[in-house]
Amino acid sequence: MSPLAPPPGPGPAFTRRALLVAGVVLPGLVAAGCSADEPAGADAVTPAQVDQLAGQLAVQEELVAAFATAFAASPELAAAAAALAAQAGDQLDRLRQAAPTVTTTPAGASASASSTASASATASATAVDPAAARAVLRTQVATAAASHATACLDFTGARAALLGSIAAGLRGQDGQLA
Repeated sequence: MSPLAPPPGPGPAFTRRALLVAGVVLPGLVAAGCSADEPAGADAVTPAQVDQLAGQLAVQEELVAAFATAFAASPELAAAAAALAAQAGDQLDRLRQAAPTVTTTPAGASASASSTASASATASATAVDPAAARAVLRTQVATAAASHATACLDFTGARAALLGSIAAGLRGQDGQLA
């Protein structure tokens, strides 16, 4: 009879030091592999995009003004939708941070003037009828959401994500105002 071979051992043992090194090194390697360096200028903004960002800033400023106007017309709406107005203000701040130093151009100036005129028209419409304040505000929210969603398609990277996120958030606000 032939002697039986001894059963295989448990295999190579890992030392505590090897496990600690693996615990420190592996996450670093994984992070380095998952974070591809973007080429220089990958999220750069073209002059046309600067104008678009200025336009989106004007849209969001108009929306923030519409909240203030609607709240002045309907204190009940102000109490119910204060969080939505705060969110619109936060979105405006994020857009301002994402826009490279946007200098007011004639196109930007006319967008601001038109937003001021539109806010004044909204104010006069809602000041007369507080019951219509919610409907006017909801229309303004839907218009801003559509504008940001459309502009999102012309950007890449973080700015596209920001505009898309704002558009989605405004769509949610539209539903909450319904």
